[in-house]
Amino acid sequence: MSSSYLVKYAEIGIKGKNRYKFEDALVHRVIERVARVDGRFRVTKEQGRILVEALTDHDEEELITALSHVFGVSQICPVTEIEDKDFTHICEALVDHIRNRLGDKPFTFKVFAKRSDKRYPMKSPDICVEAGDYILDHIPGAKVDVHHPEYKVFIEVRRAAYVYLSGYPGAGGMPVGTAGKAMLLLSGGIDSPVAGYRIAKRGVQIEAVYFHAPPYTSERAKQKVVDLAGLISEYTGPIRLHVVNFTDIQMAIYEKCPHDELTIIMRRYMMQIAETIGRQQDCLALVTGESIAQVASQTMQSLAATDAVCTMPVFRPLIAMDKQEIIAESEKIGTYETSILPYEDCCTIFVAKHPVTKPKLDQIEESEKSIKEIMPPLVAEALKTCETIMVKPR
Repeated sequence: MSSSYLVKYAEIGIKGKNRYKFEDALVHRVIERVARVDGRFRVTKEQGRILVEALTDHDEEELITALSHVFGVSQICPVTEIEDKDFTHICEALVDHIRNRLGDKPFTFKVFAKRSDKRYPMKSPDICVEAGDYILDHIPGAKVDVHHPEYKVFIEVRRAAYVYLSGYPGAGGMPVGTAGKAMLLLSGGIDSPVAGYRIAKRGVQIEAVYFHAPPYTSERAKQKVVDLAGLISEYTGPIRLHVVNFTDIQMAIYEKCPHDELTIIMRRYMMQIAETIGRQQDCLALVTGESIAQVASQTMQSLAATDAVCTMPVFRPLIAMDKQEIIAESEKIGTYETSILPYEDCCTIFVAKHPVTKPKLDQIEESEKSIKEIMPPLVAEALKTCETIMVKPR
């Protein structure tokens, strides 16, 4: 088990003069995440790296899993740190590190060196050659393969020297909170949790709104959405979930509007309410899990009719993905099994048998005139009675 870990990032490294802001945000997110791991850790910023030092015994697998859920992290590398940077000591530590990680099995390798400390007397190519020779001399079964090595062996000379093997993959993306805040329309389905994950990966902090329709939707359906928010929060940090009672609004639409337009009109009112809550929470955009032509309410015409009621931008991270791609991603992030639990949501309860697939905006607006007078107090009541739940990672 290593006691130190180099946390690498990729995209942040090209941010120019603003780079330090992204680095500081990533350090903050790493500190938040490791605080939930059993043990004590010190997190510091190195040049182009973040160093996580374990101050107590800990579970390495638990720590790496935690770090792999932090957006902005590209790789996590258990390392051995050598303070004095004497090259013989570096090579000795490197051999010990390899043996501890790989045991006695034969392997092929290639050495990579990064010399951030330009005062160090050896240049990177020389470090690679001499360290490679040392490995060959001291580890039976080790062979060099510069084209397709089984393991990449790294030596970084910084304030101290660090030796390590190929690391574990991180989540990538940008640190959450560096790209503003958005309101996610979160249902109990497969798509919207993946949309939330994807937008957060670009650095967007998310809140979420869920439309609940008791008694047509059960408390189990609501809990399912809370659970999904919890799973997403493993990557995003705490999520403020706004639960809107949508029953009276849905019933009014159901009773007064053409049934083939039900889904479009309901979606338009959901977007209006989500936008209102979003503005109250300083959100800059709405986020949905829609994908072109997946269902009747997601045709180009339907999406245009839905967007017409919004003044905020509407982001759809899944817009060009097919269902199998979305399912694969939901499995990867751990939301799929919860999403397929058979608890109804308000959209499926009131779905039309033959929904319009190419709605015309002027016709939809004409149909909405039948509820123009009764809807404002219903919307006001839904906003007034909105329940807010702070959902935190487990």
